[in-house]
Amino acid sequence: MSQRLQGIEEFVAAVEAGSFARAAERLHVTRSAVAKSIARLEARLGTRLFLRTTRSQSLTEEGHGFYERCRRALAELDAAEAMADAARSTAAGLVRLSMPAMLGRLKVGPLLLALARRHPGLSLELSFNDRRVDLAEEGLDLAIRSGELPDSADLVARPVGVQWMVLCAAPAYLAERGRPAGVAELGASAHEAVLYARDGQISPWRFHDADGRLVEMAPPSRLRCDSAEVLLEAAIGGMGLARLPAWLAADALAAGTLVRVFDEPRPFGFELNVIRSRSRYLPHKTRVVVDWLAEHLPPLLAAR
Repeated sequence: MSQRLQGIEEFVAAVEAGSFARAAERLHVTRSAVAKSIARLEARLGTRLFLRTTRSQSLTEEGHGFYERCRRALAELDAAEAMADAARSTAAGLVRLSMPAMLGRLKVGPLLLALARRHPGLSLELSFNDRRVDLAEEGLDLAIRSGELPDSADLVARPVGVQWMVLCAAPAYLAERGRPAGVAELGASAHEAVLYARDGQISPWRFHDADGRLVEMAPPSRLRCDSAEVLLEAAIGGMGLARLPAWLAADALAAGTLVRVFDEPRPFGFELNVIRSRSRYLPHKTRVVVDWLAEHLPPLLAAR
């Protein structure tokens, strides 16, 4: 790397991330490495770019001007790299991706393994968990999220399917407790449920009623957990009604160990999106992963 470019990427990352520590996470280096690079850059320029205290950092007047020019210069370099990247016929490099645990293990993971076999130069680092991750803080390229996304100018989202939900129960449970005829009766009944909950927060069930209105409810429950797999097994074992993704309940429904409680006038589903940080260009390796998921994941979730 030319000496004139040394420290530039670290400087721009520190400005945009808001701290040396977050810049280090974004660049996958240590905080001290970022600090040393910027210190050497300031020494080479003979000026201070940051005003730093123990609690905050801000740009000097010279730092503001230097940042704008460096940002534009890096944008041009990114564009040049994107042109070269796009000329490749195969994906190469490392892509880091986070996804919901159960969906990841059963659906997304196998898809990505198939993609990796098609692109020998592609490396994948996969994280399976249900928590909401911060892409920049954790150095991730992509994440799959279910449900509504918050408004954010820092993220780009692409739909990759819908998780249609079904209300199901074990036949023995319904034989003992009765079978609600619809959403209205369900809300007035004394059925028990097995519910998804994370960090102490229960995820209410959502339905569309006969008039198309959204209805939310959380029936009484003896079991609340953050594992959809455990909820599936609990429902099969007769512990109560379960609201599960249709793709997850499909085998049990086909085998008869679970049955649909009632037909819904209008199915309800959570949209799945693959999100990434907004950037000047999308690397070819990342684009290949996103395109692959957008093409191959929706059919795997199509069951209603």
